[in-house]
Amino acid sequence: MTMKARIGLLASALVFLFATVASAHFGMLIPDTDEVTQEKRDINLTLSFSHPFEMVGMELEKPAEFFVVANNEQKTDLLSSLKPAKVMGHGAWKTSFTPRQPGMYTFVFDPVPYKEDAENNYIRHITKVVVDAYGEGEEWNTPLGLKTEIVPLTRPFGNYAGNVFQGVVMLDGKPAPYTRVEVEFYNKDGKRNAPNDRMVTQEVMADGNGVFTFACPWKGWWGFAGLNADAKPYKGRELELGAVIWVEMK
Repeated sequence: MTMKARIGLLASALVFLFATVASAHFGMLIPDTDEVTQEKRDINLTLSFSHPFEMVGMELEKPAEFFVVANNEQKTDLLSSLKPAKVMGHGAWKTSFTPRQPGMYTFVFDPVPYKEDAENNYIRHITKVVVDAYGEGEEWNTPLGLKTEIVPLTRPFGNYAGNVFQGVVMLDGKPAPYTRVEVEFYNKDGKRNAPNDRMVTQEVMADGNGVFTFACPWKGWWGFAGLNADAKPYKGRELELGAVIWVEMK
């Protein structure tokens, strides 16, 4: 092999490596607690878009939708409550919410698709997180009817570090078999270091019923993103649909 060919091969490998690492985007919807108590009644939420383990942020436009569903029934629009913020040096959004009654509150944001030139596509991560109010959260494995979502098979709150998290990736109301699920830890304090790039983002494959399983070794927030391509292109490019859920391990 000539020197020119070797340089070309190396350049191609570096481009592939960069694309692989850069592909692990996550919509992030992080509350300051996964439970509401008499001592802590307010929920403060931060919406952003990033590489959570590497703490590399990207701009998040004001979402197309942001709402909360109480006990899988009552939907409340929260879009007007969002205030601009900065996360990892990039545009993000913050708000607060006070539940009026005990129960389970699922917060969801559906973003304006993000243009990713490095992958020649757009990214739409429909992101949710569940907060339990006063220990009354039930029926936490009920789908919300989103375009795509992860329906938990493990309770999405009140978990120990080391617990297994299991869920079903849904697309258009049906389980999405053999979906690739990316998993990342929100390395907020920067104390965790990956020994190499391939350890930054973990990957598991859902089975034929759309079910995936992952054991979370550390305490903190973990993001799970089930990735599929939309059947319809968006502005002439492929649209990556991400079903994202965030779960705290304690």
